[in-house]
Amino acid sequence: MALLLEQQFAPLSDTNEIDTKTFLESVSYLPPFFDPVKYETLQQILLIEKSTYGSEWPKVGATLALMWLKRGLRFIQILLQSLADGERDENNPNLIRINITKAYDQALKRYHGWIVQKVFKSRITVNPECELNILDNILASFSSRGVIKQEKTKDSCLKGKQIAMNLS
Repeated sequence: MALLLEQQFAPLSDTNEIDTKTFLESVSYLPPFFDPVKYETLQQILLIEKSTYGSEWPKVGATLALMWLKRGLRFIQILLQSLADGERDENNPNLIRINITKAYDQALKRYHGWIVQKVFKSRITVNPECELNILDNILASFSSRGVIKQEKTKDSCLKGKQIAMNLS
């Protein structure tokens, strides 16, 4: 976790509400998706959306964005932890297919319909470069927000493992 210490979340207030501005500062390396002036806490966003959208809630608006943010971050966490733990396919030790599949199965699969699940599986199985693209995109995202230094390297998998070791 050493590389992400700057993005730690502040402790909860006595009312257990999350201040929107503090939350946004903690995730400032991610794309913006809330207006901190309009809502003081994340709970306010959820409560207003619940009353606004009725039966469609929580499958709309910022609530849905928050849920997918959480799922995406969980995917990245499981992927990096799997790399740090040294999990690998003994038949293909240079590929990270097993790590990506584990992260997908645990973090995202249950939220996707069977078509998306099949597309994901086929992309990883048919195109080994796809798995490096996933890792490259994650590393580039962290790099563009100053969380890590992205160095040009042919071995994204090795770089990912080094970062995962630093995050553990």
